[in-house]
Amino acid sequence: MYKKLWLTFWGILVWVCPLMAQELYVNTEPASNMAAKSLGIRLENQGYFKPDFKNRTTFELMYGVNKNLMVHGTLYASDYYQKSQHFEGISAYAKYRFYSVDSVQRHFRMAAFAKAASIKNRTPNQEIAFEGDNSGVQGGLVATQLLHKLALSGNLSYLRAFENRGGYEPVNYNSIAYAFSAGYLLFPKNYTSYEQTNINLYAELLGKTNPGKGQYYLDIAPAVQFIFNSNLRVDLSYRTPLTNRMVRNTQNMYLVRVEYNLFNIFN
Repeated sequence: MYKKLWLTFWGILVWVCPLMAQELYVNTEPASNMAAKSLGIRLENQGYFKPDFKNRTTFELMYGVNKNLMVHGTLYASDYYQKSQHFEGISAYAKYRFYSVDSVQRHFRMAAFAKAASIKNRTPNQEIAFEGDNSGVQGGLVATQLLHKLALSGNLSYLRAFENRGGYEPVNYNSIAYAFSAGYLLFPKNYTSYEQTNINLYAELLGKTNPGKGQYYLDIAPAVQFIFNSNLRVDLSYRTPLTNRMVRNTQNMYLVRVEYNLFNIFN
């Protein structure tokens, strides 16, 4: 009985992982969720080189509550606003998938998401960002379409900044964020085992605007992703502006991420 359940689990994993691999976007979240009762551990470093090298390290835990709901908790540390690395604060994220149309090698899904951040930093930037820069809340919608080896996704959200801990008032209080992401499963050509390495290519458009301020940007972020044994993921990305009229840290930024997933550990 145990052997049969184990083979069934791996059979599902082999079928699901390659199908969804190309929608594990690097800079955005898809409408699909991680596997229920599973834990994801993510370590990430982002930064820029001009005028000086600055970088931020992020530690994140992700949990699949059930097939429709997943949650994240994140810690941030950087030297963006000080000469040395220091702890900046925390954020929490939740995503609820409320619509799914699934068929063989394709699906369409929609989800609502919310994020809240509590940060202690100066706030010199016009961009509102809840990845270590600003305190506040964010809410939005995301829709993802999978078409065999190609996955497309778009999201739209509203951000409301609060005063950062320490009494730092934000430059702006309101912002609209939008993104369009495309992912393509390059390898393997034919999937026969969960041990095969997946290689995914991504192109993501990332934008924000501050209403009534004339401040906006649109970045392009190409990325490559490697998935080993269906549970270890490595992401490499670099974002650069297509157009930019906003003071921010995210301009011309690299990203390196390692993520390890523990499937089905809470059953």
